[in-house]
Amino acid sequence: MAEPLFDMSATGRPRILILGGTTEARQLGERLATDPRYDAALSLAGRTADPRPQPLPTRVGGFGGAEGLAVFLREENICLLVDATHPFAARISHNAATAAAATGKPLFALRRPAWEAQPGDRWTRVASVAEAVSALGAAPRRVFLAIGRQEAFHFEKAPQHSYLVRSVDPVTPPLNLPDATAILAHGPFAEADELDLLRQQAIDVIVAKNSGGTATYGKIAAARKLGLEVVMVERHKPADVPTVSTCDEALERIHQFLSPVKDRGV
Repeated sequence: MAEPLFDMSATGRPRILILGGTTEARQLGERLATDPRYDAALSLAGRTADPRPQPLPTRVGGFGGAEGLAVFLREENICLLVDATHPFAARISHNAATAAAATGKPLFALRRPAWEAQPGDRWTRVASVAEAVSALGAAPRRVFLAIGRQEAFHFEKAPQHSYLVRSVDPVTPPLNLPDATAILAHGPFAEADELDLLRQQAIDVIVAKNSGGTATYGKIAAARKLGLEVVMVERHKPADVPTVSTCDEALERIHQFLSPVKDRGV
C-alpha cells in the first residue's frame, strides 16, 4: 500500500498542494517543510525520468485532467492549491484553474517573471515553437535548440539546419534529422560555460523559451555578448488567477488564505 501523501496525524493543520517541477516550487517546499502551521505536499507531472529529491512528500503523475484534479482536491481535503509549474505548462495551469473553480478551493500561481530584452539583444519573438521553425529561415544555419524535449519534433520540418539539442532527458523518439547532436544536461548553466559552448559549436542562432529566472539565463547573456540572434518563444497568456513572483510573496499569500480569521483582523 502506498504511503499517504499527507501527514495523517496532522489533524487541524490545513493541507496545501503544490503543483511543482520548478526551482520556485522546490524553494517554497523547503520553507513549508519546516513550518508547523501547515501540512504541505508536492505533485510532479513525471516528465523528468530522474527528478531531484524533493523537500516535501511527493506524488508523481497526472490527475486525469481538471476533473481528476477536482476529485483529488475534494478527497484529500486540500485547503489551498498552489500552481508553481513551469511557465509553459499551460495545460496543467488551465486544469488547476478549472478544478479550483469547480471545488471552490483557493488557488494562486507562483510564477517567475519573464525575461525582458536588454540593449544588445537580438530577439526574434514568436508565439509558438512551430513559429520558431519558420523564423529560422530557409538558409542552413547552426542552431542551438534549448527548448527541452517535448516540442523538439517540430524542427524535423526544417532539416536543412544543423542542430545542437540540449535537454534533461533524451528526445524520444530520436529526431529524424540528418544533423542533430544531443546534449543531456540539467541547469543551472553559467554564462561563461554557455559562451564556451556557443563558440565551440559555432552556433549561429539560439531557439529558447522565455521561461524567466536565472538557471537558464546564461545562454541569453552569452548570445548578447556574441551578437547572436535568439528566436524567443514567448509565453501564452496565463490562466486568470492571482499570481506572485517570489517565494516570500507566496508564503505571505498562504498565510492570508489559511491563517485563522482572528489573525487576519477580520
